[in-house]
Amino acid sequence: MTLLRDQDLARAFDHASHTYDRLTALNPGYRTDLLRSARRLQLPRAGAGLHVLDLGCGTGTSTRALLRAAPRARITAVDASTGMLRRARAKPWPAHVQFRHQTAEEVATTTEGAYDAVFAAYLFRNVTDPDRVLRAVRSLLRPGGRLAVHEYSLSGSATHRALWTAVCHGIIIPAGSLSGDQSLYRHLWRSVLEFDTAPAFTDRLTAAGFTGVRAAPVAGWQTGIVHTFLASQGAATRQPADAR
Repeated sequence: MTLLRDQDLARAFDHASHTYDRLTALNPGYRTDLLRSARRLQLPRAGAGLHVLDLGCGTGTSTRALLRAAPRARITAVDASTGMLRRARAKPWPAHVQFRHQTAEEVATTTEGAYDAVFAAYLFRNVTDPDRVLRAVRSLLRPGGRLAVHEYSLSGSATHRALWTAVCHGIIIPAGSLSGDQSLYRHLWRSVLEFDTAPAFTDRLTAAGFTGVRAAPVAGWQTGIVHTFLASQGAATRQPADAR
């Protein structure tokens, strides 16, 4: 099948938004793993002056994880799907959490050096040009800023590829079919198989100029299937401390 991209993918998420939270809740550890990835950013809980970007926030589950990890940070959450954003905005949020309708590519045109950290969950498989978005994310980070990417990225093992396909055909795609969203969940299956392995994505991050790049596995059945990728903005473009 041809993967969904750009407006077609946004429309598919719009359509699936009314059942998305119920379906992801069927995945053991879905919210726990997002929270663990958000905490791996190591943001200070008392960091009231921090500004964090949730890139591809969906219905706000990743935003909630960020808020729990850094309760006082200002969070800007963006997504390309109006339907997913509608679900996110309908939930209760403190005033320092704001949502915007933007694609990842559109965010790349905003002011450079605006964020202390960026969190991107389940995003990079779905962008047309991940290298361009990664370079843009690096420019959006303040010197020394941190990036955490929470993503389906297989270890490269044939066992993990087979397990992912079995789970998709046995659970995920049939559940999506019941809600009329089979094309989106078939896209999910194929996009994971065609996306970078974990070693390849760490190389992609390094090539984009990030430093301190590492991949950390998640727990449970998704070990070897989902990883947290952690990186820093990089020392090469850092400014003196008094320039901040």
